[in-house]
Amino acid sequence: MLKEFKEFAMKGNVLDMAIGIIIGAAFGKIISSLVGDVIMPPIGLLLGKIDFSTLFINLSGQPYASLAQAKTAGAATINYGTFINTVIDFVIVAFVIFLLIRQVNKLKRQPEPVPAVPTTKECPYCLSAVPIKAIRCPYCTSELKTA
Repeated sequence: MLKEFKEFAMKGNVLDMAIGIIIGAAFGKIISSLVGDVIMPPIGLLLGKIDFSTLFINLSGQPYASLAQAKTAGAATINYGTFINTVIDFVIVAFVIFLLIRQVNKLKRQPEPVPAVPTTKECPYCLSAVPIKAIRCPYCTSELKTA
């Protein structure tokens, strides 16, 4: 059983998947930083100096000035600003993956086109295109040699 597990774990696609997950997690952190630290501040500034990560709805009934105070007090909150940041993270990651897969598909070798079987031949007398099975040219009525 241990030998079977070792064979399974050492298969190329399992290792590729593990590497992909690790790189994906690191890439996710980069995208989260990009959204939280680069993209959202200018958007918040354009929308009236709003920091999306601090937007919340207080469900406890007691007023709190900030999300940090509400969390410290243990109040129930709906953190819709964090949700907005997460949705933007997802959209950016999905778009980057789309671009990556699109490039990979372009780099894949296109299959060689299958040569077309000729369906016509040229009449040696009038140089018209004639069906390959024809024994007489429909244009000049000359007899054609069969293939």
